[in-house]
This record gives sequence, C-alpha cells and structure tokens, in this order.
Amino acid sequence: MTKPRVICTRKWPESVEAELRARFDVTLNEADEAMSADELRLALDEYDAVCPTVTDKVDAAVLANPKRVKMLGQFGVGFNNIDTEAAKAAGLVVTNTPAVLTDATADMALTLLLNVARRTYEGETMLRAGEWTGWRPTQLMGTSPQGKVLGIIGMGRIGKAMAKRCHHALDMEIVFYDAFPVEDPGVPARQLDSIEAVLEAADFVSIHTTGGGDNIHLINAARLERMKPTAILINTARGDIVDEAALTEALKTGGIAGAGLDVFEREPAITAALRTMKNVCVLPHLGSATRETRVAMGMTVVENLTAFFDGREPPNRVV
Repeated sequence: MTKPRVICTRKWPESVEAELRARFDVTLNEADEAMSADELRLALDEYDAVCPTVTDKVDAAVLANPKRVKMLGQFGVGFNNIDTEAAKAAGLVVTNTPAVLTDATADMALTLLLNVARRTYEGETMLRAGEWTGWRPTQLMGTSPQGKVLGIIGMGRIGKAMAKRCHHALDMEIVFYDAFPVEDPGVPARQLDSIEAVLEAADFVSIHTTGGGDNIHLINAARLERMKPTAILINTARGDIVDEAALTEALKTGGIAGAGLDVFEREPAITAALRTMKNVCVLPHLGSATRETRVAMGMTVVENLTAFFDGREPPNRVV
C-alpha cells in the first residue's frame, strides 16, 4: 500500500523523524532552512500533508487552489500563522499540538519574570564584558517578586501553570482576565472583569492568550498606560499581541519598569531598541525548547497524521 506523502518545513527531533520515516513517505528538511511562499505552495501541490511550524506563513495566497494536500499538521499549539478560513475553504484539515508544551512554556515565563526582576541578564552581560569591578551594596538592585501581584492575561493551560508556579514558589497574589469564566484556576486567584483592571492591579503581567485576529495589539499604548510604572511585562505567547512600538516607548519613558520577551511582533526580526535596552530581557522563542517537549510535540503531529490517514478523527483538530 502506498504511504501518504508528508513534508516537514523544518528539521524535527531525530526520534520523531525516525517515526515519520517508518509511517509515511516523508521529506525532511535536513538543512533546517525556512521554506519560501513559493516552496510552500509547491508542497501543497505535491504532498498529501504539509507540517508547518509557527514561523511558516501559510496565508490565503499560499492556500489558493492547492492540488493535492489534504492536511496541515502544525508543529506548535498556536496556529495564527495559518489562515484557517482559507484552509477550510480549500477543504483542508488543520491540527496542532496542545497540552504537551504547557509546563515548558510556563517555566520560561517564570524564568523571564525572575530574570527581569533580579536583573540577572544584565549581570551576566557585565561579567562577560569584563566590566565587573566587585561587589557593591547598590549594584544591579532589582525587585523581589515575593508576595507581589501577578496579573495573567489568558487563563488557559499555560496561564494556570504559570499561576501555580508563582503562587506556590513566590507566594504571589494572582489576578487574571479571561474571555470566559474560569471555575477552577488551580490556585487562589481572582478573575477580574477587564484587561485594564488586571493591568492596574498587577506588579507583573504575564501574557498567555492566543495571537492573531482580535488579539493583535491587545496590549497597546492605552493599555500600557494602565500599568504601574514599577510593573514588568512578560510575553511568552505570541509577538503580535503586544504593540512593540508602544512597548518600546513605555520602556524608554518609564511608563513601565521592564519587560521579558520570548516572542516578537515580526519574528525573527527584533528592533534595535528592544535588543539594546537594559530593562528588557529578550530570548529567541525558547518557550517549548526542551528535548522532552519538542519530541512530544513532534509525536503529537505524528499521531494526528496517523489518525487522519487511517480515516479517524485527528485528536487535535482545529479546522
């Protein structure tokens, strides 16, 4: 029996690629170089399934009149890089990889919170540049998150995992906004009725909502003005949620104290201002980057593909 033809747009963990070889007629991206729009369009014409990542822009132009593809197996929980309406119109099934990256992403959000609060990235930069002249009582004084208020925007799996870490490890008070009522946030927490209310109450704000659509620039100049001048913003969700120009201005003028960013509005491009400001810690989209998590993500795609081509409903179908 002929195996379905599958293509992966980037290099995946070796154990997952071995499983793909065993189950499908798979083309792998050994060079690990991003595919162009033209290459993506060609893949849709030549393969039964295309497996993009969050950095592949699978828009309406790419999805216009695909000749062969039946499924998009997204490697990632977010899928705002895919025009789902265009995919639906083309008759395609779209799946993602939820649940398996919850803890890794929450760990990264906590890492950023502590790094910015305690200015550890500034200290490392000083050491590596040979600029440290010894301990001083006023050197690189940060702020303690202990007992402070954490505001969460989006109380899904990752938001709840972040709340758990900060409540139990740092005794933080938790307030949050979610578009839907959350009956069990997992820890003592107050659901507030607006994003503005959370921003006004919080000493630290951590974003855990989806990107794209109505959430583009959800955190804009007007909302940044609601934050305390001592507050710190953390974003491990999607870069387009935050208006980077407005954030840069708030950081420059003291509207907020700092930011920790793992995602950016125009990845992989990062503005010079965000790269160079001392009150910003930047990471290259590492939220799910543990071996365990990336293998689990890949195997989730494999199971989605297997179910689809076996004629079963894929367990993580979004379209």
